[in-house]
Amino acid sequence: MAYQVLARKWRPRNFPEMVGQAHVLRALTNALENNRLHHAYLFTGTRGVGKTTIARILAKSLNCEKGVTAFPCGQCTACREIDEGRFVDLIEVDAASRTKVEDTRDLLDNVQYAPTRGRYKVYLIDEVHMLSTHSFNALLKTLEEPPPHVKFLLATTDPQKLPLTVLSRCLQFNLKRLPLEHIIPHLTKIVEEEGISYESQALGLLAKAADGSLRDALSLLDQAIAYGAGSLSNSDVSSMLGTLDQNMVLELIKTLTALDAPGVLQRTAHLSEQNPDFFIVLGEILSLLQQIAVCQAVPASVDTHQPNSEVILQLAQQLSPEDVQLFYQIGLLGRRDLPLAPDPRGGFEMVMLRMLAFRPNAVHELQPQRTQSNPQPIPTMSSAPAAATPANVQTTPDVPLANTLSSNNEWGNLVHSLGFTGLVKQLAVNCELTLREKNTWHLTLSPQYKLLLTEDRKKKIEEVLQKQYGSSQTIRIRIEHSEMGTSTTSPQHIQETSQQYIVKAAIDKDPFIIYIKEKCGAQINKVTLCHS
Repeated sequence: MAYQVLARKWRPRNFPEMVGQAHVLRALTNALENNRLHHAYLFTGTRGVGKTTIARILAKSLNCEKGVTAFPCGQCTACREIDEGRFVDLIEVDAASRTKVEDTRDLLDNVQYAPTRGRYKVYLIDEVHMLSTHSFNALLKTLEEPPPHVKFLLATTDPQKLPLTVLSRCLQFNLKRLPLEHIIPHLTKIVEEEGISYESQALGLLAKAADGSLRDALSLLDQAIAYGAGSLSNSDVSSMLGTLDQNMVLELIKTLTALDAPGVLQRTAHLSEQNPDFFIVLGEILSLLQQIAVCQAVPASVDTHQPNSEVILQLAQQLSPEDVQLFYQIGLLGRRDLPLAPDPRGGFEMVMLRMLAFRPNAVHELQPQRTQSNPQPIPTMSSAPAAATPANVQTTPDVPLANTLSSNNEWGNLVHSLGFTGLVKQLAVNCELTLREKNTWHLTLSPQYKLLLTEDRKKKIEEVLQKQYGSSQTIRIRIEHSEMGTSTTSPQHIQETSQQYIVKAAIDKDPFIIYIKEKCGAQINKVTLCHS
């Protein structure tokens, strides 16, 4: 007897044998049991998820000699002939090879005649989206009002190409891609029934390579059994699929966790000896980083039965969530840009080194280095040439200001204590007190801040001063260059401004910040110092 491939040998013959697609099976089962049968069904979904299989089971349910049922017997003549593909009243049409309108007309010429053997004449049109526009037009009238003994079962992988007039005449069922949780148990059941020795991790690789298609998984299983001479091992399946050993990827991530740059390059060189596709390698790294991030967020979600679960739990404890997110984002961008690299291995190495170079660093780690080397002038609110520098700020932060600034210190302390907010506060902070005559305050404002001055803001400052002193207060603001600096230029303010300038300079020169600005158009709106 000729060998029958696993995809055909293990094709489901009734609804309970189906893998997944519970939402479709429930609707069809209820319709069959309650005798609420539509005349046209459309099954959509990617390849190998059960469209044609469900259609054939539905044809058996309609023509079983025991009656219309959701559970055909599989023993009667009609059921056996449908399983063997020789039932005369099940007309299967490959639309990809019969696209002309003449083919569709020939097909519909016999619609009016009663079924020969069965209860219904069933037209199963596969890849229906391949029909021409004229073929669809020829089908429309019959599809809308077929004879009572005719059922149409349509299947397609591309429903977007179907005319809306066809979609509106059918009950549409969207079949989902099958998850690994459904494919792996089914493969396990098959290899155990076939008496084939296997490794669980090998079945996981096959299921992952199938990409949601059970038929692809069974075809790959056939190939793997032949490749391994009747057995399934992880190494054989990895070699056959050309995939990378997960242990090598895990070791690479461990080296990243240890911040071992020489080790990363050594692992990459060892990896390169196997001539891998570095685009796929980055995908494997991203997949593991995603599992680590999920483990950190929801530890209970980790499947302890998976081979790498213990290593993932260990890495989730060693890596900080910030590092995991940073590694993932850099790997994602690096994978996108990898085709632009002159050499795939060089591009991969740069992605790995970028993960090490751009790890989050505390601001205080950067500040002393920038302060001690290459001191830069510190900008102040005023344009006075005698501005403080980082060096003298760091060495003499508590030196008192000149006596001429005593009134300015009074104004500055007053502004900070009165609780101004928004642009009113900005106006008050940048003003300089030159003279106070009883209830009149004479202030100056540098021309660079003249846009802050409006009558409404001026009145709000007067109202706050009135509440503070209990009597009417008047402020007069002149626009002129300052001779002594802004009123709030206290030693503490100067020191804070210098620190902000140093930190902002360090941030602006950071390679990762420059990269984000160039690629994403990001901007830094505010730099805030957190004092412990």
